Amino acid sequence: MADPTRIVIIGTGLAGATAAGELRAQGYSGQLVLLGQDTHRPYELPALSKGILLGEATDPDWVHDESFYAERDIDLRLSTVVSSVGDHEVVEAGGTRHPFDRLLLATGSTPRRLEQLPGAGLAGLRTLRTLDDSRALRAELTAGTRVVIVGGGWIGCEVAAAARSHGAEVTVIDPVSLPLRGVLGDTVAGVFRDLHTEHGVTWRLGTGVTGFTGESTVTGVSLDDGTTLPADLVLLAVGAAPRVELARAMGLDLAEGGVAVDAGLRTSAPDVYAVGDLAAHDHPRHPGRLRIEHWANAKDQGAHVARNLLGAHDPYTASPYFFSDQYDLGMEFRGLADPATDELVVRGDLAAREFIAFWLRDGAVRAAMNVNLWDDGEALGALVDNGVRVEPAKLVAGDLASMMG
Repeated sequence: MADPTRIVIIGTGLAGATAAGELRAQGYSGQLVLLGQDTHRPYELPALSKGILLGEATDPDWVHDESFYAERDIDLRLSTVVSSVGDHEVVEAGGTRHPFDRLLLATGSTPRRLEQLPGAGLAGLRTLRTLDDSRALRAELTAGTRVVIVGGGWIGCEVAAAARSHGAEVTVIDPVSLPLRGVLGDTVAGVFRDLHTEHGVTWRLGTGVTGFTGESTVTGVSLDDGTTLPADLVLLAVGAAPRVELARAMGLDLAEGGVAVDAGLRTSAPDVYAVGDLAAHDHPRHPGRLRIEHWANAKDQGAHVARNLLGAHDPYTASPYFFSDQYDLGMEFRGLADPATDELVVRGDLAAREFIAFWLRDGAVRAAMNVNLWDDGEALGALVDNGVRVEPAKLVAGDLASMMG
């Protein structure tokens, strides 16, 4: 495989910008083009549902300083739409062409909008994905505003916490019986339900949405139990869809809703790689393919793929990781759990919201979540990464560092 002289990255989010920076750090001196539709230079997403909405920050965490790209001869092209990818050539909508030796797809994902429901086009229906989304939403989260959140996942819960901190009236709707149930299972999900209830959130769980009411602007959310919730603002937090349009047009193999990549993040096409939300990864330590929509995955895959773009083929083996902050609860989650079948082991005090939850499969630790406890991160990472087999009683009361494997 000849050394590349021209690398093009499509996507100016965290994954793409991290890859560009790491390519220069690895000594790559060839042409490097970074294309994306956003009007802002690359930034990280966590602050959008946390610090910015809480009013603790006005800007996100920028991936690099503003001068970084010019100083390292990275051709950063914002507000740029790619219309097609041909044989080793990217074409912008305006006609500009970018030949490449290697191409990285880091196009991310876009929020789902429930477009099939009546009233889905009304003003006042918000999603949260971009810096502009976050700033606009923050301006509307004021005391007394009736906020209805459709979806009790991580984004829905974090926005609920931010909205309550500003005195908004918050109702969260979800068709399942507990928020975050699919990720955490009943026991731990109950902790988050109770946390929000104590802070004044109204839950409409086990309830579906049938449409939205209003003339030009949304005024209510219709539910499948026949009731309508009044709303000044509605946030749709029902997941995101990978942006696979270019990949599909290129004829790349798709999987798990995204682009199929091998252990080294290479797609089915020669010289084309994919990372972040887009990548359905053949992970060496997990069966099947993983497509992870979390900050750490985008950052770590972006950094990892740089060496492979330069000719290596190192497998990406990192465990999934994410974090959340809601009111006075902070947590970190490592690994991949199946709460429906994995054995749950809890160390600490659920009621006090100071605990570590472990999920075991066939006696091995597959995932761990620390809540308001911060001293055992290294041990938890090792337990998950190594799939350590350990007796539940030792996890509850033993020295975690001694079990790292």
